Amino acid sequence: MTKKKIIEKLIIILSLITVLVLLTFFLKDIMIPFIKLEIKNDLEGAKQLLLERSVLGFLAVTIVEALQMVVIFIPAEFIQISSGLSYPVWLAVVLCDVGVCLGATIIFILVRSFKFNNDAYEKNLEKIERLAHRSKKEKSTMLLMYFLFFMPLIPFGAICYYGSSTKIRYWKYILTVSTGVIPSILTSILMGTAAKAFISNAMPIWLLILIIIGCGALLFLIIFIFLDKIYFKENNGTPDSVISTTFMRIYNLFNKKKQTYTIDEELSNIISNHKEPYFILANHTTYNDFYHTSKINRNVNYSIVANEYYLNYPIIHHLAKKTGFISKKLFNRDVSTSLKISRMIKKGYPIFICPEGRLSLDGTNYPIMEKSGAFYKKLGTDVIIIRIYGGYFSHPKWRKRHFKSDIHISLKRLITKEEIMNMSADELNDIIDEAMQYDENLEHQNVYHQLNKALGLENVLYRCVDCGALYSTKTKNNDLICSHCGKIHHLNEHYQFDDEIKTIHNYYEKIKSLELNTLNEIKLETNVRTKIFKKESHSTKKEKGKCILTKDKFIYESKKHSFEIELSKLLALPFSCNEEFELYHEDQLYYFYPTDNKRQVVRWALIVDLVKELENGKKENFTECI
Repeated sequence: MTKKKIIEKLIIILSLITVLVLLTFFLKDIMIPFIKLEIKNDLEGAKQLLLERSVLGFLAVTIVEALQMVVIFIPAEFIQISSGLSYPVWLAVVLCDVGVCLGATIIFILVRSFKFNNDAYEKNLEKIERLAHRSKKEKSTMLLMYFLFFMPLIPFGAICYYGSSTKIRYWKYILTVSTGVIPSILTSILMGTAAKAFISNAMPIWLLILIIIGCGALLFLIIFIFLDKIYFKENNGTPDSVISTTFMRIYNLFNKKKQTYTIDEELSNIISNHKEPYFILANHTTYNDFYHTSKINRNVNYSIVANEYYLNYPIIHHLAKKTGFISKKLFNRDVSTSLKISRMIKKGYPIFICPEGRLSLDGTNYPIMEKSGAFYKKLGTDVIIIRIYGGYFSHPKWRKRHFKSDIHISLKRLITKEEIMNMSADELNDIIDEAMQYDENLEHQNVYHQLNKALGLENVLYRCVDCGALYSTKTKNNDLICSHCGKIHHLNEHYQFDDEIKTIHNYYEKIKSLELNTLNEIKLETNVRTKIFKKESHSTKKEKGKCILTKDKFIYESKKHSFEIELSKLLALPFSCNEEFELYHEDQLYYFYPTDNKRQVVRWALIVDLVKELENGKKENFTECI
């Protein structure tokens, strides 16, 4: 260890010892006796104590606040809350702020004059630089320091070490420090003041909790306004916006314990080194696919192409625009989506798309009905195709409950813009089709020990393949049971059946064969409750009607609306298991909820898929769009 390193460590150790000694003195001789007198309602005694210890108390708060910044790893909130317990709010704020300025000055001298370095600062440096680089424009050191002070993730001391290492002048530096820390200091002191009132029985517990929550919310609001309206103002409407970051952090809070992630090293390196915008295409197994993809590299924020339905409500619609989400009408040509994607690419953001458009029903891929090869060629960007494994059985479309699962993300194909320019749109589409093929039923990396794996599966495997009975299947624990013939199919720990059928996909394929045999004569009818969504007004209408499906057309009838759609013009019929199916007609989104048997929605969607497969000798009827 060098002499300089030894001196640096000695300074940290001496500072730490001083902080502990002064904290002990402050707690033992000032704060605890003061609170005891407050509890006894001895106000005169409390005032006298503070008068007697005034200079020592002031010095203790100021020096502890200063030296904890030099040390960095001691939380500043402890002395701030303690001073709020012992002094009036205004005095506590002044003492803590003076202490911060003293600590900032010590750090400034140590760094500028002696090139002092702190290991705790080095550990925070990468985080500081990552936050600094999120802004699309160069910021002054003052504004950057304000931004960092407002972020609750970085200790005050680390920010001061960072500021001191730049060329900022001392008066600008100390002005930024003295004002930038006030919101955080004030919040901690108010919490201490509220705790003092509670301890002295002048405040009920519910009010204390409310004040603490209120202080936290107020600090968050101040931080949010500063970041959204000042520091990251130019990022509004992009994935780097404050709202987007907040959304992802909250989403991570609720999902971080549900999965563990394994990222393919080659994929990680490609994403880390990709400076230009690109398309990233992923298989669609769960609603969390966009979240899984964000784990590849946390420094990369994607503009996500999402179903317009989820972004259509007024508040969500407004927030989605600010976060860079791009709405897409499922299986409906949408020029506005192409324009939004083009603008986002020009701004330098990668685009995340699940080209299947529908969540996997049986653990395999749906065919890509909306081809985009010509669009990718026009934009001239790389296309990265990834494979997400582990999501389907973790939270399949047919089950509401979420299972903990390992998620494996790997690279399937990188198609460079140079390669794209040298191939036709059809060739590109074929390559994407091939790379998007998957069957999660055949992969055994994960083991599922849950006792109710079959729950909800009857809504997909709605027909018994042993006796052919419709809607006769039911589930119990890990078993799929036919109430008509009594046949039982058991799911093992790999989510496979312990019989000749083997997988959920195989079972579903047998149902398709049964339906195919009756396709020419089929005619489905159901009464429905209908929701009609209008994008322009973000309004919803409700009515009752009837839906009819044959191998040639889809028909809807109600008192106010009536229309027919030839199946040759209907690419697919998206649905939610045991709930509804949906489609667009004349730019309006219709949601149909069967009133008699909700399980039939899968059958309706399957009939449309079978018709599409048969139209060109099992070659899907695709359309070229985004």
